[in-house]
Amino acid sequence: MIRAENITKSFAGRKVLNNISATFEPGQTNLIIGKSGSGKTVFLKCIVGLLEIDEGNIWYGDTLFSKLDFTGKKEIRKEMGMLFQGSALFDSMTVEENVRFPLDIFTGMSDEEKLERVNFCLERVNIINSNTLFPAELSGGMKKRVAIARAIALKPRYLFCDEPNSGLDPKTSIVIDELIKEITVELNMTTIVNTHDMNSVMENGEKIIFIEEGEKCWEGCKTEILRSDCKILNDFVFANSLAKQLKASSLEE
Repeated sequence: MIRAENITKSFAGRKVLNNISATFEPGQTNLIIGKSGSGKTVFLKCIVGLLEIDEGNIWYGDTLFSKLDFTGKKEIRKEMGMLFQGSALFDSMTVEENVRFPLDIFTGMSDEEKLERVNFCLERVNIINSNTLFPAELSGGMKKRVAIARAIALKPRYLFCDEPNSGLDPKTSIVIDELIKEITVELNMTTIVNTHDMNSVMENGEKIIFIEEGEKCWEGCKTEILRSDCKILNDFVFANSLAKQLKASSLEE
């Protein structure tokens, strides 16, 4: 479990996050939604410790993560998996080398053990016989799958995904959503996803936090979001649903 308490963050005197609190449970897909510039990416970066918070606390289980020194945070980060918006694969490394990278950095496993783990993770995301390929030889969907395989290589307790469907067609987006959800349940991870994809929200939104102008404006689940009386949220949902429909229609033409 991850718990954020009264998180506040400012840049050059401008408050980007204002007193946000949220609890993210393991074994379910927790979503942070909001339009561009709302503060959701800053919130995620604060949770993982990439940004120092001005006020508040961040807990990982019973550990007060936000008060740890560099060494203490590094120990927690060994239990984190990251899926970046652009996949962030190393172009000069093969698929196998990309997935093996965290094992090289954080473990003392033998080469045989690393290869076994790499192949297991690749098979889990349905990437087979592609170990020697380079990222430039992969489709967008395959790159995301390889990035997921790398993210789970260390059997993380926590998985963070920043716009995992960015740049993907609707069908591939659904596959990636389902894969993230399945792996979250299998490994009982605490998964937090930044997204504005309403398909993701309606399929995987077991816990949803809506942020607008640095404040948490709504919290609930996918079965509650369409019944919300929060006008700002309703405007966001409608705008993104309409954009998704228009994009899908253009792809079909």
